Amino acid sequence: MQPVLTLTPEEHRHILASNPLLLPFDLNEIFFSVQGEGTRAGLPCVFVRLHGCKLRCSYCDTKYAIDRRSGGLSVTGAEIDERVRGFGCRFVEFTGGEPLEQPNVFGLMKYYCDEGFTVAVETGGHVDTSLVDERVIRIIDMKTPSSKMMPKNNYHNLDTLRPHDEVKFVIGSREDYEWSRELTTKYDLPRKTAAVLFSPVFGTVEYKQIVEWILEDRLDVRFQLQMHKFIWHPDTRGV
Repeated sequence: MQPVLTLTPEEHRHILASNPLLLPFDLNEIFFSVQGEGTRAGLPCVFVRLHGCKLRCSYCDTKYAIDRRSGGLSVTGAEIDERVRGFGCRFVEFTGGEPLEQPNVFGLMKYYCDEGFTVAVETGGHVDTSLVDERVIRIIDMKTPSSKMMPKNNYHNLDTLRPHDEVKFVIGSREDYEWSRELTTKYDLPRKTAAVLFSPVFGTVEYKQIVEWILEDRLDVRFQLQMHKFIWHPDTRGV
C-alpha cells in the first residue's frame, strides 16, 4: 500500500527549516512515567501523546487519542517543550494516536535530537518512517491479523530499518504469532534492529503460550509484557 503520509522533499525541507517551537500540534497528553516496553523498559521517560489516528485497531488501548473529531488540544511546539523540560528528563517519546500523521513532528523530533535528548517515536506500521531523523529510535508497530488493520501495513518501513530501531508485533492469537514469525524471518529483523518485540494483547492470550511458541521455534525475539499495566491499573491514563 502507499504510505498514509507522503511528503515531498520540498515539504520536508520546509518543516525542518521552520522553528519547531512555533509549529502547531494536536496534543492529547504529556506525562512522565517509566518506559513500559522495549529495550528501555523501566527507564524514566516523558511521553508526548499526539492526538488522532487513521487506524482503528481492534486491540487499541488508547481509543481516547484516535478520534480527531473529539478531544485533543491545539498547542505549539513551545508549549510542548515547556512541559517536557519541566520534568527534567532527557528521554522523550512521541506516541499517539499516530504521531507521524502530523508532519510537524519531524521538526520537533529533530529539535530534541539537536538538544541532546534521547528521542523515540512509537508509530503504527502504516506511515512512511523513512523521513524520521536518523538519530530517533523508531518503534514500528506492525499490525497483526487480529488488529483488523493488517492491510494498512507499509512494508517499505521494514526495508529502511536502522540498527537502533525496534519492531513490535502485538499478538492475540496463533495466527498473529505465525504471521509475525514469518515476517520476522522474511525481513531478517533480528539482524537489522535492536530488538524484535512480541507483545501479547493484554488479557486475551496466555502469556506462557506465546513464550512456548517462541522457544519451540528458537526465534531470536524478545517477549515482553506492558510493564505499566502491571504497576498501575490497565485502564489508568497518564502512566
